Amino acid sequence: MTGLRLTTLLALSASALTLAACGSAEVASPGEGDFGGTGGGGGGGPVTPPPGTPAADCPAGFANVGTVAGGTLRACQLPQQINGALTVPLRAGTIYSINGRTSVGTDQGVDPAAPIAGSVQGILTIEPGVRLFASGGSDYLIVNRGSQLFAEGTASSPIVFTSRQNVEGTTTVDSMGQWGGIVLAGRAPQANCQLTAPVTCTGTVEGTSAFYGGNTATDNSGRLRYIQIKYSGFEISTGNELQGLTMAGVGNGTVVEFIQIYNSSDDGIEIFGGNVNLRRIVINGADDDGLDTDTGWRGGAQFGIVTQRAPGSTSRSAGFEFSAAPTSVPLASRYVSQPRISNWTLVGRNAPTNAHTVAHFDTGTDATIINSVLTSVTGSLAGCMAINDADTGTSGVVFNSVFMSCPISYRPGNEVLSAAAFTAGTNNTAAGTSTLTAPASGTTLTNQVLTFINGANENAVTPVAAASVYAFFQNTTYIGAVQNAADTWWQGWTCGLTAGATC
Repeated sequence: MTGLRLTTLLALSASALTLAACGSAEVASPGEGDFGGTGGGGGGGPVTPPPGTPAADCPAGFANVGTVAGGTLRACQLPQQINGALTVPLRAGTIYSINGRTSVGTDQGVDPAAPIAGSVQGILTIEPGVRLFASGGSDYLIVNRGSQLFAEGTASSPIVFTSRQNVEGTTTVDSMGQWGGIVLAGRAPQANCQLTAPVTCTGTVEGTSAFYGGNTATDNSGRLRYIQIKYSGFEISTGNELQGLTMAGVGNGTVVEFIQIYNSSDDGIEIFGGNVNLRRIVINGADDDGLDTDTGWRGGAQFGIVTQRAPGSTSRSAGFEFSAAPTSVPLASRYVSQPRISNWTLVGRNAPTNAHTVAHFDTGTDATIINSVLTSVTGSLAGCMAINDADTGTSGVVFNSVFMSCPISYRPGNEVLSAAAFTAGTNNTAAGTSTLTAPASGTTLTNQVLTFINGANENAVTPVAAASVYAFFQNTTYIGAVQNAADTWWQGWTCGLTAGATC
């Protein structure tokens, strides 16, 4: 998706529940926990039930809405309005439900020093190993400006957000679009505002009525680590969708790492403006773009795997789609996007026409792509890359140490701009031969081919010193997301990438 999305599409719930502040206002990182284990932290609970037996009740602050999964799990519903501090504890026999628009805090406005009168901060903490589900497209979690989400799993106990169908065991490798996803709204700059003085913001998060943006690049929306977001994404109307994870005006005080988006019906992750940085990202099976950026994102993302679906209803989905301010705004006045990308491996879909691309750069984007691999599966007609906008091509998309292996390097119609930018860089390969491999256990699914581990040709490319390009980056001795079979950062906390790790 591209363009500025300002239309309000979902109304606030007329009867939102209000939760009084509970617990300490000081938020610490949750402790260790086993996935689906027997802990009872945060809110306490009854005597641990036997395996396969639902908990007898729910923690304080959660509504008991019955059982799911054949009566084996107690469903405890989050309040639709979370004010103050709420912890979602890991408890045996318990799973948590997201029903409707579930809001953390209320919008506190653009200025952290002067919150909107009557607004309320919310702080939602989710313990390692907790599982949460939602039942439909209008069910989603939104963290408003000034509020925070602390969802910190571990490599062995990830936090899982999924659909009710998945909990009930009716999903397949092709299932998607079964609930709304997660939205973070922050106070960092974005292109809608153009940073005028006084700073005002009219940006509305796509698919919601939540405002975002401001002038606080260091804004902190919390910490998200070791999380699976599965079967999400929902089309509210044409061109207006909820993703797996949407971040709008999110500042670089926010931590986002070790995140998997699986089978989103729209984009895996979409970023609207802000300065948030990302690390260790896996996006597999998205029906639209893997990582989509808009309205002036100026952050970095390092170590990412994107493997796309087989052809679907979308005609031009890509591993990357980067855009910002429209051409109606003069280039000199634009708050352009400045995405910085290092060590990503994009595996494009089996595209039926050359209108598809693995990476697409559109209006108002000064992107820097280093140490990365762009390829498409056997039989695909997709080009590896396209710069689609003269201003973007002129203002500068930089490629260094990028290895491309597609049937064609540049999408027809965009060859001049695309080739000029790519060949201007150093250590680039425009038409290489892929030697990417899949994990030894085998990972070819009906909807995607999961080949993302470097082979000899990818490892022969000399990488750029990434930290010299962007301070957030770590230097590596290799390009791409996964150096070799011994490089296992993506294992354990993800699903669907190796045998036995089904989603």
